Amino acid sequence: MDFTIAVLAGDGIGPEVVAQGKRVLDRIGAQRGHRFTYAEGMIGGCAIDAHGTALLDATTNACLGADAVLLGAVGGPKWDDPKAKTRPEDGLLKIRKELQLFANLRPISIFPQLIDSTPLKPEILRGVDMLVIRELTGGLYFGKPKKRWTTTRGRRGVDTLSYSEKEVERVVRLGFEMARARRKKLTSVDKANVLESSRMWREIAIEIGKDYPDVALSHMLVDTCAMNLIRTPASFDVIVTENTFGDILTDEASVLAGSMGMLPSASLGGRNLAKKWSGGKIFGLYEPIHGSAPDIAGQDKANPLATILSVALLLRYSLGLRAEAQAVEAAVRRVLEQGHRTGDIARPGERTLGTRAMGDAVLAALGG
Repeated sequence: MDFTIAVLAGDGIGPEVVAQGKRVLDRIGAQRGHRFTYAEGMIGGCAIDAHGTALLDATTNACLGADAVLLGAVGGPKWDDPKAKTRPEDGLLKIRKELQLFANLRPISIFPQLIDSTPLKPEILRGVDMLVIRELTGGLYFGKPKKRWTTTRGRRGVDTLSYSEKEVERVVRLGFEMARARRKKLTSVDKANVLESSRMWREIAIEIGKDYPDVALSHMLVDTCAMNLIRTPASFDVIVTENTFGDILTDEASVLAGSMGMLPSASLGGRNLAKKWSGGKIFGLYEPIHGSAPDIAGQDKANPLATILSVALLLRYSLGLRAEAQAVEAAVRRVLEQGHRTGDIARPGERTLGTRAMGDAVLAALGG
């Protein structure tokens, strides 16, 4: 089968880790009789430098014409001027909105070989297997008004946390569907003791829950959830939450897995996503949750495993290639069992591999 993958390598370590993801795709293709064609595009800081904008319309159109999108990361100190009219992150927010990718799936499970790579006690990590669903196109990142201005009393700034019933309903319903296919526990995370948008979110979650009597729904304030992610992470099955909360909580949860370099993500969308997510091909954008790490860019130090695991999600959700996805995930497990480590997941004194060498190890685990 032939597939077209839009590749937006981005900034910093993005091109390095994406290159390893493409190598894995090519190996899987050679083994299983698939051909992957790559439509390369720019996003973020590199696009600003080349075109004056963080995302060209032509790049968006190329993504829409592809079967899936593989993304690196955007940003870096070069573009961090707070007064800049265009920032690398503008491209990321725009592509999510333009491609209607409203649900960001971030699976968090523990590789036993990496338990010693975390600062937590091993007994806390046993049994951790959760999925965080982050609403991706609403909330503070997109609400209006959003502006800064100066008054006679000094500088002011405002961001608006806004959600519609439709936006909440579609992502919460997806949470129920995914919980139904797992351990039938859904935790809806909000700040309903303070925020009106959260009170609406909780109300809608309760209403939708009536359609899923087999799924146990609980509600948790975001600060309590942040605490319990460290105290009792194995108690969670599926978490669904709004945009900003999901961004922060999943970065925190990367500590459970040993490093941000181990966590993949899938951003999905489309009509009736809650009904069709498990049944075949869904257009999506796939990326590691980590940033562009400019401090190690170009040094062959970045961990490519989160990108490679994102490739597995791409194979599963957008291409319908479940066996191929499982093969990639099994190869990552074998690599870790063999003791291969990049610097971010290595214990003191352990030998480490560079980005490409870790990619080589995954290819070797996949076989010829």
